[in-house]
Amino acid sequence: MTEAQFQSKVIKFLNDHHIYHVKVWGGGYQRAGIPDILACVNGHFVGIELKTEVGRTSKLQDYNISRIRESKGTAIVLRPSGFEKFKEWIRGEMELRREQESILS
Repeated sequence: MTEAQFQSKVIKFLNDHHIYHVKVWGGGYQRAGIPDILACVNGHFVGIELKTEVGRTSKLQDYNISRIRESKGTAIVLRPSGFEKFKEWIRGEMELRREQESILS
């Protein structure tokens, strides 16, 4: 599976779960090394760097992932082999949100 094919699956999953996200398109007008997808999951900032099974992060991507984590956000390198675990985590966060809302209403 190519990174572009995997990206389509991840974005479809996020859309299906109504999760706010932005696909970052690298270019000359933005800072390099930003994760591929920026999302808000249950009120938390999540940076998602997409890679194939053999793809490697650059030093700049590693730096940005580290900075996000230092700022108490979540930053992950997501590969196809970890997609099911990622989906479980998202579903768990969405369920937690529903439970929180039912308590507060």
